Amino acid sequence: MPPRAVPPAPTISASEFKATCLELMDHIAQTGTELVVTKRGHPMVRISTATTAPASAWGFMAGTIVRHGDIVAPDAESWAATATDPLQRIPRR
Repeated sequence: MPPRAVPPAPTISASEFKATCLELMDHIAQTGTELVVTKRGHPMVRISTATTAPASAWGFMAGTIVRHGDIVAPDAESWAATATDPLQRIPRR
């Protein structure tokens, strides 16, 4: 499936935007649309609604870590239970 084309935002000249700035800002805030302001026919800025800042990456996984005890300390019982105990000396023949 080909990607959908995004329709271009409506454009307005800088002089017209300057004359109706407050009205345009209210309209954009209510409708959520975008507006491109042009200067001499070239796009200069895009006006859109302000969004809230995304949540901070610091602490986003708080409360999701599960502690399973000490995973670094040696566990002699389970090593001794194995058939190939690496800590046991192999008798020489």
